[in-house]
Amino acid sequence: MMPDWDEIFSRSGRVFTEPHPDMVRIADYFGDEGVQRILDLGCGTGRHLLFFGKLGFEMHGFDASSTALSLANEWLDQKGIVAETLQHRMEEMFPYPTDFFDAIISIQVIHHNLKHDILTTVKEIERVLRPGGVIFITFPIHSPAPESPEDDWDLRQVEPDTYIPQKGPEAGIPHHYFTLEEIPEVFHSFEILDLYVDEVDHRCLLGRIH
Repeated sequence: MMPDWDEIFSRSGRVFTEPHPDMVRIADYFGDEGVQRILDLGCGTGRHLLFFGKLGFEMHGFDASSTALSLANEWLDQKGIVAETLQHRMEEMFPYPTDFFDAIISIQVIHHNLKHDILTTVKEIERVLRPGGVIFITFPIHSPAPESPEDDWDLRQVEPDTYIPQKGPEAGIPHHYFTLEEIPEVFHSFEILDLYVDEVDHRCLLGRIH
């Protein structure tokens, strides 16, 4: 089991306050696709719940950290935005019915696990998305540990392409680095509409479930 994220959010507060730089474009695309109900998987302190909620989407979010959710709910209340939030771990069956969501976003979240748990998360994404539903997911670009910009974290490899920092702000939390070849294998149930690297050097996947 991963370390508790509560410590990170208790220490760092909201961590991220601005939405992902591509979210305006993604929101426009969601509107064109008739998206209404969105899940923010690993919603953290609520920046995207707030962003999409302001635009009139029906927002749901879950996160493993009760501290993050408290900060998110406080922020939503301050701004008068309604969103349904739950404390939940992404490697467990999602607490939603099948075909419940029109879209799922997950920003810098799903790579924080071992590969078999990531596959469980993706299976649950598939289950709770309606037919034709869309995803926008981001994760780090693939970077071998010795040359990693995070080498000051003292990364320890625990399985192929998965490392656990021994020090630094996310010490003890797994980081899986998807290879380009691996992405279509993991997301085989999706038509990949776009796959690119954003301005903060994370890979972004826009897809539609088959």
